[in-house]
Amino acid sequence: MAREGMPWSRRAGGDRKDRRSTPVGAERNPRRVVGFSDAVIAIAVTLLVLEIRPPEDTRHLWQGLRELWPSYAAYFLTFLLIGQMWVNHHVMFDHIRAADRLVLLFNTLLLMQIAFLPFASAVLAGAFESGEGERTAVVFYGIAYEVAAILFNVIWEYARHGRRLLDADTDPAAAAAISRRFRPAPVWIAAGTALGAWHPVLGLVVLAAFVPFYWWPIKGEVASIRRAREHAGGGSA
Repeated sequence: MAREGMPWSRRAGGDRKDRRSTPVGAERNPRRVVGFSDAVIAIAVTLLVLEIRPPEDTRHLWQGLRELWPSYAAYFLTFLLIGQMWVNHHVMFDHIRAADRLVLLFNTLLLMQIAFLPFASAVLAGAFESGEGERTAVVFYGIAYEVAAILFNVIWEYARHGRRLLDADTDPAAAAAISRRFRPAPVWIAAGTALGAWHPVLGLVVLAAFVPFYWWPIKGEVASIRRAREHAGGGSA
């Protein structure tokens, strides 16, 4: 009877084992973390379009719309990058069985950074529209993404360390494949940011190349899931 009032994570496993595996606070079901994160990310991508201001001179409307190309480009790039973060956030939390206090803190910092990206995008577009401050704008934009990329790695590696917060069904090969995909991101973004300080357009090209690479499926994880399904099917037969 006394066990009925315990947290779900302690009922699922041994009390002593859970205390060792969760050094920072109690374990919580990550579903609410994912739901809250989805909401913040949805708001962030919606705010992007609000940063595109329609031309005030409607007598030369077509010319004014053409001159907004930096805003369109910043919107397109940032929307895809934030969408990419949303996908990879789900990749992480598909394998994280529980969230302790540090996961909640790191995830909150990540969401704070994602919510900041519409502002960074507006700064980038404004600099290219005015033709002044492009180098600073690219560096500012790159730093905003650099922090987010670092936080992705921090959350995943913390949850993966000792497998204390990972789902028991997560194949070690899948966990390693996710790590291999996440780890190059800070270096890649830092390179684009540094290049942008010298040549803004080239820096943005490097940052934009980040998009197709990180939308591509994680091969190791896909293979691991396929093997697990085949094994489950064979066992049930």
